[in-house]
Amino acid sequence: MKSDFQNFLESFNHAFAAHDISSIANGLAEDIVWRMVGEKEIKGKEEVISFLENMKSDTTYRLTIDTVITHGTTAAVNGVIEGTSPSGNVTAYEFCDIYKMNKHKGGKIKELTSFVIEKKDE
Repeated sequence: MKSDFQNFLESFNHAFAAHDISSIANGLAEDIVWRMVGEKEIKGKEEVISFLENMKSDTTYRLTIDTVITHGTTAAVNGVIEGTSPSGNVTAYEFCDIYKMNKHKGGKIKELTSFVIEKKDE
């Protein structure tokens, strides 16, 4: 049986794949820090929302979550997100996100570290 925390993380990731900014925003602490390893760091809920709004595209995404691990206020989620452009081009990215919440039960995401690597054809 999944915990509330695991269900929250799965829903959060599915909202991300669906570009559901409202649902994403509901899960973020005001002082969130999002580190995209090798890329950039975004600080604050408003800046994260602005970044996500600028990512909007016509690409549709399919998310596969492989593992959700939780312990206290810390969690990790890994899987694959596959995007299909309107022209039919498909790109896939393997990811691992590390989460830190601002409190144990019913908390919001205060830190998110994302490792994302493009999946190459085999």
